[in-house]
Amino acid sequence: MREKIWTRNFIFVCLSNFFVSLNFYILATAFPLYVKDILNGNAQQMGLAITIYSLGIVLIRPFSGQWVDRFGNKKMALVGLGIFLIASFSYFGAMGIVVFLVIRFLHGMGYALASTATNTIAATLIPVSRQGEGVGYFSMFMSLAMVVGPALGLFLWKDKNITLLLVAACIISVLSLLFAIALHGTQPKNDADLVQDKHIAKKQKMKLSAFIEIKALPIALLAFLLAFSYSSLSGFLASFTAEINQTQVASLFFVVFALMIVVFRPIVGKAFDKYKEHYLYYPSILLFGVGLLILSQAHSGKMVLLSALLMGIGYGALFSCFQALTVKLSPVHRRGIATATFLLFFDLGYGVGSYFMGLIASFVNYGTMYAIAGIISLLSVILYYLFHHRPQAKQPIQKQDRQAI
Repeated sequence: MREKIWTRNFIFVCLSNFFVSLNFYILATAFPLYVKDILNGNAQQMGLAITIYSLGIVLIRPFSGQWVDRFGNKKMALVGLGIFLIASFSYFGAMGIVVFLVIRFLHGMGYALASTATNTIAATLIPVSRQGEGVGYFSMFMSLAMVVGPALGLFLWKDKNITLLLVAACIISVLSLLFAIALHGTQPKNDADLVQDKHIAKKQKMKLSAFIEIKALPIALLAFLLAFSYSSLSGFLASFTAEINQTQVASLFFVVFALMIVVFRPIVGKAFDKYKEHYLYYPSILLFGVGLLILSQAHSGKMVLLSALLMGIGYGALFSCFQALTVKLSPVHRRGIATATFLLFFDLGYGVGSYFMGLIASFVNYGTMYAIAGIISLLSVILYYLFHHRPQAKQPIQKQDRQAI
């Protein structure tokens, strides 16, 4: 009899993560337009609305894993979601660009702590034998947020009504916090283990290993490049479709993109548990990179949607594969730090990518920007082979870490 994935706690942590991700995608899509339409900002400044948020994430993420492992995953989830909620309400008092960016920074800090904690909770709740499948289901809720969020963000901003946008963001933040409060028994260790880990953490608090899981770094670097390329979509697709006179497909793009993730992610999770990750990575990165290249040459709605279909399949498989690999390669007692390392590099790639993609677009055009993003993603195959595939071929992954999870 197979171990159960869909427990009460797993459903609640999935829903909590769904709503915090929904808030992120709504505002990540609408706020660059707010900067452009209301603050009369350029493409570079539009990217800054996302980059400042990502900076807040990046500065907290190295500490968040250690805090989750030391103080408990639920406690840190509640602290992070509390900060997240306060920041969502604080936008109502933003009277200028400086205050707005300060709140974005604090919002990112709350997101970093909350997402590290909820990802760690999910990894704890998933049975060892179904790790890839369980991570796929958990990530699927993020994909659902990716379906609804950008389209809802564009809809709420249709009449340039900032109040309506912020009310929706606050309600969603409250829901995320409520589901986290309802979680019970998410800490897998007994008191003796916790005391021992705290003692170890104190002794190592000034070492790099206290904040970064070295074994997760190769996958984290690949996550950085994936996010770097992906950042060109969420912040600039609406402007790109307007540039090619296909404004009506902007919202539909994200629906197709995320629908492909939702459909294929459970399949990807089961395949990860059954086969080697190499069989997933190579075709997936090819689909994602080719999708970006097709988008760069798009002049019709059909080409835009074709690129969304290819990238959705590729991105969904890659993110799920990277996330499961991070857990698989790292010791069980450093699960929080490993998760934080993976998410740190992903967020850093997203933030840095948003800025540089905006910079590229301001000097050339959006089509060239997407072509560069596609080339970067395809070149990451070299790093995967050098830092993960070849080392794994020489020394197969030991199974004891998986059994300990």
